[in-house]
Amino acid sequence: MGAMRDEEHDQGGEVIRKYDPKKDRDGTDAVDRECEVGPAGGMSLHADLLGDPVARIRHSPHHLMLVAETSGPGGRIVGLIRGTVKSVATGKSRPAAPAFANVGYILGLRVAPSHRRMGIARRLVRRLEQWFELMGAEYAYMATDKSNEASLRLFTGRCGYSKFRTPSLLVHPVHSHRLKAPRHATVVRLGACDAEKLYTRRFAHVEFFPADIGAVLDNQHSQGTFLAIVDNTGGYEWRGVDHFLSSPPASWAVASAWDCGGVFRLEVRGASRLRRGAAAATRALDRVAKWLRVPSVPDFFRPFAGWFVYGLGGDGRDAAVAAEALFSSVVNMARGSAAAVAVEVAALDPLRSRIPHWRRLSCAEDLWCMKRLGAGDGHADGWDWARSAPGKSIFVDPREV
Repeated sequence: MGAMRDEEHDQGGEVIRKYDPKKDRDGTDAVDRECEVGPAGGMSLHADLLGDPVARIRHSPHHLMLVAETSGPGGRIVGLIRGTVKSVATGKSRPAAPAFANVGYILGLRVAPSHRRMGIARRLVRRLEQWFELMGAEYAYMATDKSNEASLRLFTGRCGYSKFRTPSLLVHPVHSHRLKAPRHATVVRLGACDAEKLYTRRFAHVEFFPADIGAVLDNQHSQGTFLAIVDNTGGYEWRGVDHFLSSPPASWAVASAWDCGGVFRLEVRGASRLRRGAAAATRALDRVAKWLRVPSVPDFFRPFAGWFVYGLGGDGRDAAVAAEALFSSVVNMARGSAAAVAVEVAALDPLRSRIPHWRRLSCAEDLWCMKRLGAGDGHADGWDWARSAPGKSIFVDPREV
């Protein structure tokens, strides 16, 4: 297969080409500003990338950003799309080893309102899929809110994707006061090497576990990995990760934290003065009377940073209690650095029952869609990951949040 051309003139008159940081920054920023994310009762969630528009994908092993530009003199950018390619676990085990596949991830698809319903989005997706195939990707997937009907029509109706997984995005605001954590849970911080060893030994079979987990843990945005141990007998002694792996406690959970604030800032727009004032009042009361533990609303109406908890997993009867201790610890750790902390868990994940979150800030059912690329029929045994049943866990790569 030959190399992908730098630009391609489509039948609609637009040019689909690679993003050029020297001349396209203003045009892509303008399209991003026009496309608000997540409408909610008259309000919308706006995301502003910090630095270069490829900041959101540059930490992935392979990435590409494409733009759609009107042809002719004075052409302007009217669409954009971002994508990454990496190797991840499929959740299908082979003897003594997990099965991995190269996958392409689609994110950041935007089309200016003035140029919608002209086929630009579909052409951007198809061009990115061609690049995925050139990079050896066997599957392509994307994530969207289940209420985003336009996105679902495009991907499932016109681009051949199937509904694949429905994880939940759980979000908790960061308060002035500390969240209470279960008292009988001990939280230990792991170094990057120990964290990589633990993840590789215990979670390499989990869907979407990245083959380059070491690069994720070593990234500048990763804020550390934490292990929570629940031992009601009081007899378990932490002796390092090797001892833990050979003789784990009865119940435990592990998770890592990622600072998204270094890549993008979020802002809720369209809120009334009354709603802003009420939120400010809760923050003021929380600052002066922390012992009241007021469920204050952070200032989401100005650009704010968020943290993301990834790699959440555990084992044992009280693993959900350990997960609660971990998440609460990260929320407390984020004070002064972020306004909210989020985690995404699989629909069947037993740990989700104890994760503290605000229902109004969370998404009970996110939607991931997937399709197999190319003309192949999948694995020799006929197994197709895009049509497989979900497992209890899923690894959400923080580089793609």
